[in-house]
Amino acid sequence: MRILFDCRYVRLERHDGISRFSAELVAELARDHDVTMLVSDERQLAMLPRLPHVLGPSPTGPLEPLASWRLRRVRADVAFSPMQTIGSIGRAWPLVTTVHDLIYYRHPTPPPSLPAAVRLLWRLYHRSFGPQRMLLNAVDGVVTVSETTRGLIERHRLTRRPVAVVPNAFAPLGEPVAHAAPPTRRLVYMGSFMPYKDVETLVAAARLLPEHELHLCSRVDPATRERLTRLAAGASVVFHDGVTDAEYAELLRSATALVHASRDEGFGIPLLEAMSLGVPAIVADTAIFREVGGDAARYFPVGDADALARAVRALEGEWVAVSRASREQAARFSWRASAERLGAFLAQVAAASPRRRAR
Repeated sequence: MRILFDCRYVRLERHDGISRFSAELVAELARDHDVTMLVSDERQLAMLPRLPHVLGPSPTGPLEPLASWRLRRVRADVAFSPMQTIGSIGRAWPLVTTVHDLIYYRHPTPPPSLPAAVRLLWRLYHRSFGPQRMLLNAVDGVVTVSETTRGLIERHRLTRRPVAVVPNAFAPLGEPVAHAAPPTRRLVYMGSFMPYKDVETLVAAARLLPEHELHLCSRVDPATRERLTRLAAGASVVFHDGVTDAEYAELLRSATALVHASRDEGFGIPLLEAMSLGVPAIVADTAIFREVGGDAARYFPVGDADALARAVRALEGEWVAVSRASREQAARFSWRASAERLGAFLAQVAAASPRRRAR
């Protein structure tokens, strides 16, 4: 099967969630299928496998609505995009797009890194489900990364097209830890500082755990750092302002637990990264974290810093058992298995499409 895979969301230096989703899946799909990558900047190739590629428009540019029409001469049995916003007009092949989550309908603040015009369109787009329904009904199939989001798609009747779950997975960070107890009392958070991430609850819990250090790994703007420092009020909070993969793995290996207080998530890759090393995860009790963490993770009510602090202390007496269960839970996810799911769904959509039969 010939697949045109949209890799235009791949970052140039360090993967974010959608970038890694793209890079890992395209590499695994290419083991079984004839894959051509679509990029918008040839510098993206440094973050991708060595495969044939074509150059297309920027996914955030004004020509995006015509993307499929402009690429109509690319030979493919089916095309796949890790986002739902690729233009589908005039396409010559069946098209499958992706909905990762519906977070921004409940939390409409756009990522600050986007251009101002895109942030405005983002807010307008998320005022109702109408634009989403229009996009999803205009393609031939829809992928999402969790059963939680598939349930929301069905509840809100976002599409009449077939929907498949292709879970996220994790990049290996090395061999699991072998110690019988955590060597330090570090708590690690990997994630952004968007309001719905509720990092404030993590910092409030750190004030109740004076014997622990809370390590915040991601880049943080000065205003947010100052606000969280005031909230910490003497608690031990370490701002790393960005870490390499090696530094992140080392922090996790030395940690008591990964902690995450997000009120909403599309998946939860940091949970899998930590648990794959045998590092327990203590996370907000949400449907998606339950789906990813299973019985291995430890949960606290959303926004409850006291309960988070109690969960950290309770972990001390069961750390080894939770570490073992965490490794077993993480092993249920792999990019190979996800790519096989995606390949089977793309084949199903291609076989049912009138565009495939016409070609």
